[in-house]
Amino acid sequence: MEKKLKKFNELTADELYDIMKLRVDVFVVEQNCPYHELDGIDKIAYHLWLEDSDGIAAYLRILPPGAVFEDPALGRVISARRRCGVGSVLLNEGIEAVRELYGALPITIEAQVYAKPFYEKAGFVQVSKPFDEDGIPHIRMQRKP
Repeated sequence: MEKKLKKFNELTADELYDIMKLRVDVFVVEQNCPYHELDGIDKIAYHLWLEDSDGIAAYLRILPPGAVFEDPALGRVISARRRCGVGSVLLNEGIEAVRELYGALPITIEAQVYAKPFYEKAGFVQVSKPFDEDGIPHIRMQRKP
């Protein structure tokens, strides 16, 4: 499995298409949640994914400090191949990439409530009450350096 980390302007057209297709397939279609997937933040984000001969196995984006939260953030965390550990590998790669890019800062995420145990295994703790985002219960979580 190959790790790829690119800024938006470094993505090829095919890479961007594959990333957006995965995100829309899961976050919009599978979850039956019409929302603005293209939110304007991708252009300032780093895009990190794991890929093999079958394509993108897992993806997330890394947001710089101040883009959405005071701290750097991870978002759009998604695994195309579920229950095989690739999501955990990607999340750990994302945490390491944040450390390399921005230093030892807290990392913030907004997670779907059902995924709380997944993020807790990586050291994230809940820092907000549940809230509704586009009809899906979410919580804010943070990982200290």
